[in-house]
Amino acid sequence: MAVLWKLEPATAAKHRLYRRYLDAWWPILLQPSRTGFVRPQVTFMDAFAGPGEYEGGEEGSPVLVLNRLLTHTFVERMMLSRRRVRLIFIEKDAARFDHLRRVLTRRFGPLEDLPVHVDLRRGEAKDAAAVLTEVRAWGHPVLAIFDSWGNVNVPLTVMAQIARNRSSEVITTFGPNWFSRRAEENPEALDMVFGGREYWQAAEREGRPDERWRAWLSTYRDALGRAGFAHRLQFQVVPRTGQPLYLVYGTNHQAGVEAMKDAMWEVDGNDGMSFKDPRTRGAPMIGQMALGVGPVQDELLELVNQRVQQAPVTLGDLGIWLLLETARWRKQDAKRAVRELVDSGVVTIEPTGRLTARTRVMPR
Repeated sequence: MAVLWKLEPATAAKHRLYRRYLDAWWPILLQPSRTGFVRPQVTFMDAFAGPGEYEGGEEGSPVLVLNRLLTHTFVERMMLSRRRVRLIFIEKDAARFDHLRRVLTRRFGPLEDLPVHVDLRRGEAKDAAAVLTEVRAWGHPVLAIFDSWGNVNVPLTVMAQIARNRSSEVITTFGPNWFSRRAEENPEALDMVFGGREYWQAAEREGRPDERWRAWLSTYRDALGRAGFAHRLQFQVVPRTGQPLYLVYGTNHQAGVEAMKDAMWEVDGNDGMSFKDPRTRGAPMIGQMALGVGPVQDELLELVNQRVQQAPVTLGDLGIWLLLETARWRKQDAKRAVRELVDSGVVTIEPTGRLTARTRVMPR
């Protein structure tokens, strides 16, 4: 097994997203609140840490995460201390683990001298709950990233423990080959990840190649819902070149969703990358053939039309749905989508005229 490997375009795109999201996450959790409250402990966990760098010398996620924290614009306000801030990096492979330690030391100096606690662990993602128990992370905010390019083997019970933990979030990624390799998986392992065979067998029966990844991704999103995460975003990270990457984000706080989407909008389009909602397939709607609004706008229109066709909805509730239920769209996008769909004859509104939060949007 190689210690280092080439940085894939989709991973580079994902790292850009992480950078922007962490830029928001660290100050939210570490700065004193308006009332002066200071959280006594905050934990970041990377359960598939890797060797810390790639073949070309590009920084791996542990270096990226630590660097974004220590050089943050608001670092002086974050009250960093080794007791209060802990970064846990778990890596199973011995050679990669040793390489990670060398890379971090070379980049940041002796780890014991840093103003935050960097905790390197030999182990697997399934050890996450035990490690969080050992460091007494429960009862305090946790951001856990399960960033596997290969098999996703995190027990749903671990996700449930994190979901029950106050102000905690998870990010799980799926590599492009995960959805086509189910025959190699132990069914008992899938039971562990999804919470039971009855929850994943429908996805397994999906035989259409272009629908298979959608079925599995939605199935995992539903699993995080059963684990206890109120809000789950599922999306496809599409680089300019190379294969896409698939990501599911779970949180119980609307502010977390807003921060994640703000991060997406800051990096979307950089170097040709984009984020796509798996529920969209790009088929033009009746009345939309001549609009020529482009693929990003087409996704928004397709999603809004899907929601309106299910049942009439107010513009205000449609904005909330876009924020909490779609991959990248926000409240403010509802009005322009409805305006486009009304003009093209796909939906109708009541009362007619100016769009407000109380405007009722209905199928035509």
